Amino acid sequence: MDSTTTKYIQIKTQIPGPKAQELLARKESHVPRGPFNTLPTFVQKAEGALLTDVDGNTFIDFAGAIGTINAGHCPPAVVEALKEQLDQYIHTCFHVMMYEPYVKLAETLNRITPGTHAKKTFFLNSGAEAVENAVKIARKYTGRKAIISFERGFHGRTLLAMSLTSKVRPYKYQFGPFAPDVYKMSYPYYYRATPGTTPEECDEQVLRRFEDFFLGEVPADEVAAVIMEPVQGEGGFVVPSKRFVQGVKAICEKHGILFIADEVQTGFGRTGKMFAMEHFGVEPDLIVMSKSLGAGLPISAVTGRAEIMDAPNPGEIGGTYGGSPLGCIAALKVIEMMEQEGFMDRANQIGTGILQCFEGFKQRFEQVGDARGIGAMCAIEIVKDKSGKEPDKELTAKIAQACCQRGLVVLTAGLYSNVIRILSPLVIDDEQLEEGLGVMEKVLEELCTPSQA
Repeated sequence: MDSTTTKYIQIKTQIPGPKAQELLARKESHVPRGPFNTLPTFVQKAEGALLTDVDGNTFIDFAGAIGTINAGHCPPAVVEALKEQLDQYIHTCFHVMMYEPYVKLAETLNRITPGTHAKKTFFLNSGAEAVENAVKIARKYTGRKAIISFERGFHGRTLLAMSLTSKVRPYKYQFGPFAPDVYKMSYPYYYRATPGTTPEECDEQVLRRFEDFFLGEVPADEVAAVIMEPVQGEGGFVVPSKRFVQGVKAICEKHGILFIADEVQTGFGRTGKMFAMEHFGVEPDLIVMSKSLGAGLPISAVTGRAEIMDAPNPGEIGGTYGGSPLGCIAALKVIEMMEQEGFMDRANQIGTGILQCFEGFKQRFEQVGDARGIGAMCAIEIVKDKSGKEPDKELTAKIAQACCQRGLVVLTAGLYSNVIRILSPLVIDDEQLEEGLGVMEKVLEELCTPSQA
């Protein structure tokens, strides 16, 4: 292949290169095929918004480790803090000998999460663990069993989290039976609403079905909690209206149901605010966090109203590695970075630039059916044509693959696997962003047809 050299992207070999091919052969022999890989290569170095593989190819990262690297790869302040912590202690298990960073991070999250009510926080390792424990706490506090999640929602791959998730392949197929007392509700998808339906009418229809649900499926007084992503991540970056989110919260309050916000992908600046729920004026009873909380270190959290969080007795929640010292130290530095003046403004600037570009793609290309987003959480939806809106999974995969071969890492998403989503580090600079969007433009020019409109 011809080499590609720009200011940031450096593609010297066909992907995968010779060193990556050797590692791939070892992987095929020793790692099961189940874990999916976006790029058929291996990282050597990561910094800011750039990834360099073992063959010396450098990529611009629009994937951010699936939304884990809002603070950028290897942020210097985090790296320095981790090095200092390594000289003191690595792990004592909070359940054996406690350590201050755990308490300090709990204090910090209690302060910055939505709501001025008294809160408490505890820590785990992953988003799925946080989801499962939030459900445990909700059930313990309410004495109820049923949990409601939403169509297209994603909450993890462990048994209960997988049961809450709403996509069969690849997450649920042949992995049943699933956890009982889990129910699915509709979530507005304005792009795919019945033609002629306004967003307000769509919201009204969905909220009405919610009330009817308590008559036809499960009584409200048996529902412990509703869990919602304020913006659907794996579901295709579907952004609901403020009216809808507030409507769900009002229904929860009416029936004594707890409202759990799953901010695993949306939290820590991704939407231009520290937490996406801030856009909707809703204070969750419980909020689950992970991904960009730790700048790549495995840590997750459940924060909630103090009286709810205190429902479990000692020993009923926790885990050996939950809230590891390294994870807590990394998280404290991440939040310190994000609370600096201008950080959230920068996230919004990035999102504005991406959406302006995506709106242009929507106008120019017949297969770009929709462009949407909030803050720096942006996506385009790929269809066979604008009039029919039929999802085009195959073209979406080709676009993603072509971008990666040209040095731009992107991810797909959506119930129909026809959405290209952007989760670039929020430290990406203007030139890197422009260069990455330029790669997308060239790929769309090659693979799509001009719009007929």
